[in-house]
Amino acid sequence: MRSRIHSNLLGIQNTPTISAGKKFQLDDLIEAQQFDREILADIFEVAREMEKVEKNSPGSQVLKGYLMATLFYEPSTRTRLSFESAMKRLGGEVLTTENAREFSSAAKGETLEDTIRTVEGYSDIIVMRHFESGAAKRAAATTEVPVINAGDGPGQHPTQALLDVYTIDREIGKLDGIKVALVGDLANGRTVRSLAYLLAKYQDVKIYLVSPDVVKMKDDIKDYLTSKGVEWEESADLMEVASKCDVLYQTRIQRERFGERIDLYEEARGKYIVDHDVLNAMQDHAVVMHPLPRLDEITVDVDADPRAAYFRQAKNGLYIRMALLKLLLVGW
Repeated sequence: MRSRIHSNLLGIQNTPTISAGKKFQLDDLIEAQQFDREILADIFEVAREMEKVEKNSPGSQVLKGYLMATLFYEPSTRTRLSFESAMKRLGGEVLTTENAREFSSAAKGETLEDTIRTVEGYSDIIVMRHFESGAAKRAAATTEVPVINAGDGPGQHPTQALLDVYTIDREIGKLDGIKVALVGDLANGRTVRSLAYLLAKYQDVKIYLVSPDVVKMKDDIKDYLTSKGVEWEESADLMEVASKCDVLYQTRIQRERFGERIDLYEEARGKYIVDHDVLNAMQDHAVVMHPLPRLDEITVDVDADPRAAYFRQAKNGLYIRMALLKLLLVGW
């Protein structure tokens, strides 16, 4: 009933370019395995519409009357702000908590399930980041409102993977037949895990895995790629891989995932750095991507090179998240 009331209102208030329509195929966004190529192509088409909407902002009221709750148990800048910006640019409102682990009732011992049941009474959609892998799936099983996984510990980050694939398509011009190097913390990096799942949807993709020994990609991802017929190769030679790939996807070594093992963190940190020497080895059409934040794994002087795509990548996150909020709340 709520959706029908909102849709009727939106039919009067929307700008002509965007309107409520057929229900989106997914109720929640929890993991990258939920998507097939058809859904991905459709999401990307809506994201391109959102680029036009953003340029004409504040022109759309497609989500007027809807409330989004952002429930973040881990720090975030780009993900949280891009979701909040996306909601507001489409006419919606935001309820937010930035550090729910410390400043919510979780600090008093409240269970995740109780928090979600409470928050669903205040909002129409929940965007959640949590420090435990699988937390988003637990949240989705608890509530009737849509849940978007904005990162669950070392698990997955599906909306980041969506914006990454969208960026590759926009920058390289294709998704089939590409070579992608995943570099850095592949054991703890949820972004590279989710991206690997999505890249497996495309044909003739080759993935290079470049990482220190202590943070190699876990076997579940390698087994998944093999099961889908995706060619992958582990390498310790960043310069050689850089010369072959279309996309060099760099990630930071995640200090927060090492606990007390500072020795292992120091062993991994700084081993693979993208600098001008790496750029010189890359092909002219290739791009450097990074989910951000970066520390020292990409030198600042790389920013001026047109192949540095990571800030364009971050901006694409706005368009993807605008598209997802529109699709989950009011449909195609």
